[in-house]
Amino acid sequence: MRISLLTRLLDLISPRTCIVCGARLSPTEDIVCQSCLLHLPRTGFANSPKDNPMARLFWGLMPVEQAAAMIYHQPRSESARIIYNMKYAGRADAAIAMGRIMACEFAEKGFFDGIDVMVPVPLTESRKRKRGYNQSELIARGISEVTGIPVDTKAMERTAFSASQTSLTRWERQDNVKDSFSLNGRHIPAANRHVLIVDDVVTSGATTMACGSCLTSIEGIRLSVITLAFTKS
Repeated sequence: MRISLLTRLLDLISPRTCIVCGARLSPTEDIVCQSCLLHLPRTGFANSPKDNPMARLFWGLMPVEQAAAMIYHQPRSESARIIYNMKYAGRADAAIAMGRIMACEFAEKGFFDGIDVMVPVPLTESRKRKRGYNQSELIARGISEVTGIPVDTKAMERTAFSASQTSLTRWERQDNVKDSFSLNGRHIPAANRHVLIVDDVVTSGATTMACGSCLTSIEGIRLSVITLAFTKS
């Protein structure tokens, strides 16, 4: 009860607004108002995580057991404001909150069954300092709050930050991020575990595959992928 009263008081002093439409949030809403949350362009991939447009990106290129994204990403759309605010407007809270929301929805589908650990796609140290956080790591933290699955931020290092991939073809994107990641020699994940790679957005899957190529060198590793958004072609 005291928490509820405090929340209401804080909302009176500094009203929170929906990250999508800008409407004032109620004390029970978090980041996204119920109306916008209801109308987010969900992919439905968690209903068939072994065979969907995102999972097919990896077929024949990287062994992925299941892959899913919560929403479709289309630049300049209303829902794209979530991604923009996470990456460029300092909204670390949005990444954590969306991780929680996604976890609640995907857990009902059994998506996290058998997952041992989550590994977020790393940023270079310079990029992380500039942004102040790694949004993929915070999405994973939000998922962990709901599922209890641990987050391993030491497994991999990003050794290079590639140029923008916006105008590149799928194969050019793969070349652009090739050799951008390496296993952390001081903290190699244990063998024979099911690892969930976490990222914010997947377009071609090139960055995910570059991460996965590092992890597949670990004995008995099994890989799955989860992202907040998937760019619809």
